[in-house]
Amino acid sequence: MRTNDHVRGHSSATLLEASKPGIALSPELRSLWAGARLCGPAFTVQGAGGDNLALHHAVLQAPPGSVLVADLGGARFGHWGEILTVAAQHRGIAGLLIDGGVRDADEIKGLGFPVFSRNNAILGTRKDFRGVFGGPVTVGGITVHTGDLVVGDVDGVVALPSAGAEEILDRADARLAHENELVKQLREGRTTLDLYNNFEAAGR
Repeated sequence: MRTNDHVRGHSSATLLEASKPGIALSPELRSLWAGARLCGPAFTVQGAGGDNLALHHAVLQAPPGSVLVADLGGARFGHWGEILTVAAQHRGIAGLLIDGGVRDADEIKGLGFPVFSRNNAILGTRKDFRGVFGGPVTVGGITVHTGDLVVGDVDGVVALPSAGAEEILDRADARLAHENELVKQLREGRTTLDLYNNFEAAGR
């Protein structure tokens, strides 16, 4: 399965508009490199700020195709870098979402591995806390569970609850079809004021 197939190719913004409030993570969590797109089921990691032992264990425990979603308390340390990226890619991990810092941005970009983080920091870490895996974690102000669908792109990051993901995707399909119709009519000469008098639309 291609990465985007998990969410039928929809963007984070479309998924947010098709969902209930409470799935959008803090806008302070951004892609480490331009053009990165994160998409896949979450594998949650509770770590400790300034310590990256949990991330080493998570790489070994996460199933292929999953996105590591790690709570490191927003700490400004380089919890993740080139070495962990190579290890994660070898095991088929789809990406990293971390409420904390990472480093080796150029190397990670060169490897094409999607990382979304709160900050880019060079301070080294200790290796004392083995971590807790599979339970709920708070990342970017949102509680994420293992199995939730995580999508990150240039606009931001959302986490779709696994139980309601299919309904959200169906609404996103309908919203996209509606927006395509709006674009078609605009290109035929209609104005946005005309369209918003005739269509129920939000967020545009």
